[in-house]
Amino acid sequence: MSHEARLAAADIELPTPMPPAGLYVSAVISGGHLHVGGHGPIAPDGSMITGKVGTDVDLDTAKHAARLTGLQILAAARVELGSLDRITRVVKVFGMVNCAPGFTNTPAVINGCSELFHEVFGEAGVHTRSAVGMAELPFDISTEIEAIFAIDSD
Repeated sequence: MSHEARLAAADIELPTPMPPAGLYVSAVISGGHLHVGGHGPIAPDGSMITGKVGTDVDLDTAKHAARLTGLQILAAARVELGSLDRITRVVKVFGMVNCAPGFTNTPAVINGCSELFHEVFGEAGVHTRSAVGMAELPFDISTEIEAIFAIDSD
């Protein structure tokens, strides 16, 4: 089953990608890879999930924020590639979590994105990953994630 078909079968709709908030692009193709820069958790109503995980945001909400962030990444990838079917493998995910002091379960948060990528890409969605805690993230968002995808040459 193609990635786009798997997405449709799971009834997953990708959002309209957020435009860059500065002088940069959302995604760049280089050397057979698509690099998607940091994205945040934008809810379907356009609001952002904000706050520190461990005080303002509980683990389940933070994991949901990471899934929403993954949807933003996939939306940016689709715009850049024309179709997610050009992706041959998810190579790397770098996840940042806006943490309260003492919160150390960042891998559980970023699982929200990793599980989405596995759902969409199957075994090709299993990737290397970093899941780190940060003192602050832009606009106080709860998660920021970037990804690298291997792509076909088209």
